[in-house]
Amino acid sequence: MRKVVSSRTMPLGMRMGQMPELERTPPSIVEIYTCPEAGAPMVRHTLVTLKVGAGIVGDRYAAGIGAWSKAKPENIRHVTLISFDEILKAAVQLARAGKPIFLPHETRRNFVTWDVELNGLVGKEFSFGEVCFRGIELADPCHRPSALAGKKGFKEFFDGIGALRAEVLNDGVVRMGSLFTLY
Repeated sequence: MRKVVSSRTMPLGMRMGQMPELERTPPSIVEIYTCPEAGAPMVRHTLVTLKVGAGIVGDRYAAGIGAWSKAKPENIRHVTLISFDEILKAAVQLARAGKPIFLPHETRRNFVTWDVELNGLVGKEFSFGEVCFRGIELADPCHRPSALAGKKGFKEFFDGIGALRAEVLNDGVVRMGSLFTLY
C-alpha cells in the first residue's frame, strides 16, 4: 500500500517545485573528542581547555600517553583535526564498496571541522575561537582506527583527505561552533 502525501501537508516551497532555503553554516568546529589513554573510547565534549605546548587538557597526547607519543622522530601531536565534509565523502565510498562507514568519533581525531580545507593548512596559523594553532603535518591514516572500531577500510578510504596535526599556540577554550579564522 502506497502512502499518498496530500498537497495540504507539503511545505509550500516543495509544492511549487522549489528546494527549501538552507542556512549556510560558517567554517567551524562541529564535534570535539578526547581520549584519556591509548586505545580507550573517544569522549565527546561541548568545550575543551587547551594548553600551549601540550594540547587538550585530559587528552592522551597532552599527557604523553597516546599510542604514538613515543614515536621517533618526535612529532608535535597537540591536536588532530578532520573534516566532516571528507568523512561524508569517505562514507559514500565505503558504502559503495559494501563496507561499514566510520562515524566522526571513530576517526580518533580531536576536532571535526566543517567547511575548512585542512590539507592546505600545513605551515599556516589559524584559530578556532580564542585558540591559535599552527598546522604541522597531514595526519596520514593508519590501521588503528579500523582496529579499535572493528571496521575495515580506514587507512584506504581516508588516505590523503582532510586530516591535520596542529600545534597549540596559546592557552584557551574551544567550543563546538567555534569559528575558523586563517591568518
